[in-house]
Amino acid sequence: MFNEKLKNHHIILASGSPRRQKLLKNLGIPFEIRLKPIKEEYPDRLTHFEISDYLAQLKAIPFINELQTKDILITSDTIVWHNNKALGKPVDTDDAFRILKSLSNSTHEVITSVCFTTTAFEKTIYDITKVTFKELTDEEILYYIETCKPFDKAGAYGIQEWIGEIGVTKIEGSYFNVMGLPVHLVYKALNAIAELS
Repeated sequence: MFNEKLKNHHIILASGSPRRQKLLKNLGIPFEIRLKPIKEEYPDRLTHFEISDYLAQLKAIPFINELQTKDILITSDTIVWHNNKALGKPVDTDDAFRILKSLSNSTHEVITSVCFTTTAFEKTIYDITKVTFKELTDEEILYYIETCKPFDKAGAYGIQEWIGEIGVTKIEGSYFNVMGLPVHLVYKALNAIAELS
C-alpha cells in the first residue's frame, strides 16, 4: 500500500534486468522501463558498497537532463563481495566456472545499491545479504552454467535458479536483494519520496 501522493509521480526503472522489473512490478506501482547503455567501470580505490553505490549513481547520469518535475528515476547495481574482491558478471563459461568454484563451500556478500533521482535530489540506499554455498562439484557447476547461462548475473548465479535451490545452505538478510532489488527498502524509500513532494 503506497502513499497516495506517489500517484502524482512517474516512476522510471532504468534496468534491463527481468528480475528487477518483476520485483518492482510486484509492488503494484506502474512504471516505465527506459534504458541507456553505460560502461560499468569504477575507480580502483572503491570497495564494498562504495562500488555498487557508485555504479548505481553512474547509471543515472545519462537521464538527468531529460527528467521532468514528477519523475522518479530508479537505477541499481548488484555486486558479489568475496575475499575482499568484487565479483561482477562473468565474461564467458571459464570465468563463470572460476567464480562459482571460488564461492563453493564458503560465505559471500551480495550488495545491491539503488539510486533514486529526481529533478530536486538524489538518494542512494544499499542492502547486504550473506549467502552460504555448500561444496559444489565441478559437474554441478558445469551443468548449471550450461543450462542457465548466468552471464548477466553478478557472481555468475541467480539464487532463484537451480544452483540456488541445490547449493545455498544459509542466507542472512533479504532474499530479494540477492535477486537484484531490496524490495523492502525500495518500498520505504518511494513512500518517503512521496512525503517530500
